[in-house]
Amino acid sequence: MSSDHAQRGVSVILTVLDEADNLRALLESLAAQTLLPDEVVVVDGGSTDGTLNVLENMMQDGRLRLHVLQRPGANISRGRNIAIDAAEGPMIASTDAGVRLDRDWLERLVAPIANGMARVASGFFASDPQSAFETALGAATLPEAREIDGARFLPSSRSVAFLKEDWTRAGGYPEWLDYCEDLVFDLRLLSVAGPAVFVPDAVAHFRPRTRLRDYYRQYYRYARGDGKADLWRRRHAVRYATYGVAGPAMAALGLWVHPLWWGLLLAGGVAYLYTPLRRLWHQGRHLSASARLRAWLWVPVIRVVGDVAKMLGYPAGWRWRLRERPPRWRPAPLAGRGAGR
Repeated sequence: MSSDHAQRGVSVILTVLDEADNLRALLESLAAQTLLPDEVVVVDGGSTDGTLNVLENMMQDGRLRLHVLQRPGANISRGRNIAIDAAEGPMIASTDAGVRLDRDWLERLVAPIANGMARVASGFFASDPQSAFETALGAATLPEAREIDGARFLPSSRSVAFLKEDWTRAGGYPEWLDYCEDLVFDLRLLSVAGPAVFVPDAVAHFRPRTRLRDYYRQYYRYARGDGKADLWRRRHAVRYATYGVAGPAMAALGLWVHPLWWGLLLAGGVAYLYTPLRRLWHQGRHLSASARLRAWLWVPVIRVVGDVAKMLGYPAGWRWRLRERPPRWRPAPLAGRGAGR
């Protein structure tokens, strides 16, 4: 990237829809950045809950150069494309409502691009729980930074930076897709811009879902998006095989084979839960003893409910795909890359 890119600034973009309760935390964290964005472009998809009042108050505050575009009915992909198209800067940093950013998030995130190290930078995202259930949910669903292979990591659009010209070359976010749109965009973007630099210190904190049914709905939609976009066939096949074939077969054999078999089943269960429980051991230290116990008991429930949501959502996405026949989107393969949720 040329030095002219670095001199002309960065635009932060996001979409909102009925985010009055949690948008201010994001805007306050943007206003407190060690590197202030040259502008913040927000696309509202038709909020009716006071979100626009929050944005208006922040514009009057004057600490951020804030542009608000109202596009009722726009989905997330459409909203992001509108925001990026309206952005003035050559560097785009994307985040989400409901997020709280570290003070040096933007400075760290855009540094690899501004310094010419890469054309895409992947930030990190961390759970910001407020209950035992949310702590367990974060541990069960989100990797820790040390677990991530930066060479294979696909960025989340709640913490990513890239060049606007590469967004154009990649064809923008897929407006036909309602969930997993950022993964499809990632694959397109990296195929034209090259590998991303992983910046684990550029952290966006977000609160997990507060209820089990909301978590189920979230992961059902994620898996439905996988089906719509034809993503991760092998991963979903393994899950169906585990629950539909291997699990029942092992349980049935346990009725006829030496009791040692049940020990093997128990070992399999421990392996299934080991990673989230290991994370919870560290992340749950702030909880009381009783809350920590509740969090530990929540982990197996969360894992099973999430798997069920995925197994039901994925075929629903494929039914949509076969019916609607969305546009062909796959980029040329990028050697050495891959990722997943």
